[in-house]
Amino acid sequence: MVLTVSCNRKCKTLLVEDNANFRRVLKQTLCDRFPCMVVVEAADAEEALRKIDNVPPNLIFMDINLPGENGLELTGKIKATHPETPIVILTSYDLPAFREVAYESGASGFLVKGSFTLEELITSVKSLISVGVECSF
Repeated sequence: MVLTVSCNRKCKTLLVEDNANFRRVLKQTLCDRFPCMVVVEAADAEEALRKIDNVPPNLIFMDINLPGENGLELTGKIKATHPETPIVILTSYDLPAFREVAYESGASGFLVKGSFTLEELITSVKSLISVGVECSF
């Protein structure tokens, strides 16, 4: 069964992930399930900040382990200048301390790589984007 969500406006999503394979799979999954979603990729903090300044996204998926600045620090920086942008933390580490720091940094969600389901991904996207003004599903 393929779960696809229909939508009526373009939605910009930034995927900040240094693992090219994971980034490719997640991008394809998002594009398949949300046909109106435009997914922009960044492999590190510097690239992410450049892309946010050029085309502010409606949603950000953020890996914790990035080259240079980590995703939790970057989340705090982004939330300081773009407080309305929801950020979902992606990590392989399902530790309470990471969750706590993620939410303290301003994250809106937390998904553990390798264990979140397609339904959880869709629910997260729909709940985070539906509060925004620019796109809805």
